Amino acid sequence: MEKINQSVDTATWITVSHASDIAAARRAGQRLADLARFDEVRAGQLALIVTEAATNILKHAGDGVIVLSTVYAAGLQGIDVLAYDAGPGIGNLGQALRDGASTAGTAGNGLGALLRLSDQFDVYAPRGKGAVFFMRLWRTPSPDLRLDCGGLALPLAGETANGDAWAVAPVRGHTALMMVDGLGHGPEAAKAAAAAIAALELQPALRPARQIDVCHTALRSTRGAALAIALHDAAAGQLHFAGIGNIAACVIDAGGRRQLASYNGIVGHNLRKVQEFTIDCAAGALVVLATDGIGTQWDLQQYPGLAGCDPSVIAAVLLRDYARPRDDASVLVYRIPGGA
Repeated sequence: MEKINQSVDTATWITVSHASDIAAARRAGQRLADLARFDEVRAGQLALIVTEAATNILKHAGDGVIVLSTVYAAGLQGIDVLAYDAGPGIGNLGQALRDGASTAGTAGNGLGALLRLSDQFDVYAPRGKGAVFFMRLWRTPSPDLRLDCGGLALPLAGETANGDAWAVAPVRGHTALMMVDGLGHGPEAAKAAAAAIAALELQPALRPARQIDVCHTALRSTRGAALAIALHDAAAGQLHFAGIGNIAACVIDAGGRRQLASYNGIVGHNLRKVQEFTIDCAAGALVVLATDGIGTQWDLQQYPGLAGCDPSVIAAVLLRDYARPRDDASVLVYRIPGGA
């Protein structure tokens, strides 16, 4: 079975507000490159990507965040670099991505280097609304290998253990999505979240209602969690969904935004009713799952062009603009494959 993509112990967050943070981000990237067994050339490319992304934050926004994480697909391991800020954005993106263009008195090679060096690249930086840059580098050059998902899980400020977690597991023509929020925050909440992810990894093909039952048993020794499961059936063009607790879930397509209902309860302790729903999902539709650490008032229509970006970019914008400061926060975005 292919290794699943999930948020438990896979991401490194670096706040960039000083020149020394650039070196810290580069060292973190090197550690991930070593773990992923990148060769010297690929590790060097990753170091340049991280350095240029962090430098761009300092020059143009003053402060921001770099997120480094490992990803898996088709038997390959890769490293994602997400850089986001709440700065001035970019007035002319096409010009900014050409080598030699600069608005900060530099050589202007930074953004062009991000595009050239990455196997996968995307950016969302409207004028006056900050910037998000996304770069993916596989262990071996694979520019045509792409993922249909992107997620972020940010622990409460001052903590490293995260009670929120997400996972995406492809299996036999289906893709399972999980979002879990361990009760409270800190190490005990993180144990509950990790137990749910481990249960999904063992049996990713289970229908959502059955998967929640399995997780209910697996989480009995923990403090419990809110949990939502979606299973995309590619052949049928359908999404099966079940949720317990305060997990927000929706599908966004040409018809607008459809909310997916969850029931009250605590997986692992107080599970009264599990009801599974099935809806049709056309290619290109977005499935968004978020914990209650993400505010619910977001609307992609307020971000022209964002819905067409890579799911990781969408997730970064939602977390940057709607994360609540007093809780763990997690958001997962999945695009139904096959769209333009």
